[in-house]
Amino acid sequence: MTKADTVPPAWVYLLRCRNGSLYTGWTSDLPRRLRAHAAGTASAYTASRLPVELAAALPMADRSAARREEARIKRLPRAAKLALVRDAPVAYGPPSAHSPSPAQLPTITSSASKPRRSEKRRARS
Repeated sequence: MTKADTVPPAWVYLLRCRNGSLYTGWTSDLPRRLRAHAAGTASAYTASRLPVELAAALPMADRSAARREEARIKRLPRAAKLALVRDAPVAYGPPSAHSPSPAQLPTITSSASKPRRSEKRRARS
């Protein structure tokens, strides 16, 4: 069995942001993409809402399927996205020496995130 046989070629993932919003994206390398989100370099949206946590990760058959699924999820109303997160456990694909496990995925936090303006105002009063 080769790595290509065991690791899904693409992922659709949902992140829960600091403000409670959900971010949906796709990637072919989930651990690398999560590290980029943690560093604040993957998306301006999530960079301004750190820390974020992985809410769901769905393995896809290929990149094209991942892009279609990402677009489908983004069109869903918030309630449907929350149901998807609730009902779809964070999945990492079939276990193997090449598949990332939950312990191998980075914790997505950042101590470098800037406080919001409202937090700054409260601190001054």
